Amino acid sequence: MANRPWGLPIAIAAIAAAIVAGVGGTMTDTTGWYLSLRLPSWNPPPPAFGMIWTVVFTLIAASGVYAWRAAPDSRASDTLIGLYAINGALNVTWTVLFFQLRRPDWAFVELSVLWFSIVVLIAVCARHSRIAALLLLPYLAWVSVAGALNWQVIQLNGPFTG
Repeated sequence: MANRPWGLPIAIAAIAAAIVAGVGGTMTDTTGWYLSLRLPSWNPPPPAFGMIWTVVFTLIAASGVYAWRAAPDSRASDTLIGLYAINGALNVTWTVLFFQLRRPDWAFVELSVLWFSIVVLIAVCARHSRIAALLLLPYLAWVSVAGALNWQVIQLNGPFTG
């Protein structure tokens, strides 16, 4: 279905990425409790997170457009849309668990599911568009770094209760 138009999928992907990023951003509180945590020495400076996530969400949206346009039929495109939606929900869920509920331990378990969902998304996208799959690799790398940071927060500050 490569003859699909570009305009609508770009708009939808941009809006979806902005919603996930916006919800996640409003749920992220790097004051108070977060500042009280011991963080690893290799923790990126706070401004880096916003810059990195902006690039990552832009690449996710672009990946979605390429994958959707390359999908051979509506069943494949519906599957792709569903996988991107699940991944977006998992992305926001991590933020809620870590920052709102202050449970890095639960967030780490959920991050494992998020990481796996990215791997699945890459594999499914690769069936239709190599570009779409490659655009997701920085996301996988960044979530891997986030997972290592999350694990270090648990090690340096746990146990968490409440």
